Amino acid sequence: MGRIIAVYGVLSGVIVILGMYTSIAVISDHGTMGMVAGYLSMLVALLFVFVGVKRYRDVNLGGVIGFGKALMVGLGIAGVASLFYVLSWEVYMWQTGGTFMAEYIAQSIESMRAAGKSAAEVAKFSAEMNAMAEQYKNPAFRMALTFMEILPVALLVSIVSAALLRKSSFMPATQPRG
Repeated sequence: MGRIIAVYGVLSGVIVILGMYTSIAVISDHGTMGMVAGYLSMLVALLFVFVGVKRYRDVNLGGVIGFGKALMVGLGIAGVASLFYVLSWEVYMWQTGGTFMAEYIAQSIESMRAAGKSAAEVAKFSAEMNAMAEQYKNPAFRMALTFMEILPVALLVSIVSAALLRKSSFMPATQPRG
């Protein structure tokens, strides 16, 4: 089980890193488009949770796995991928001198002004985001927040994979023809 978690977790982690850096390079918008691209790349990367659980079920367990064991394998793979995601974000922050939050706040304020928000609304948002930016300077806080970004997708993919693959009739292993 450990080998499956490691192999598929690393594959998923590499893809989530590639997706993150591609989305940062291609989409300069830190708003809606950036979030959609980010979560979509997480979902694609976390498809290796399904593949890894299926491989474990079919190769290691003879085609039968319970929900609990499938969930544990899925969460293990997702955990490795999440670790890659969090650490790669820290590398990105180091590479850019930690300018993300300031850029995000400036872009958000500009969007609010363009949308015709009142000066009071903009000032309130700015004050809240500046307080958040202070917390974001703390690496432990930042890493926890980054982990919380990928966690819902990782949990969802792990639960769905476990629910589907617990049924041995769902995508059964193909037997070699002889």
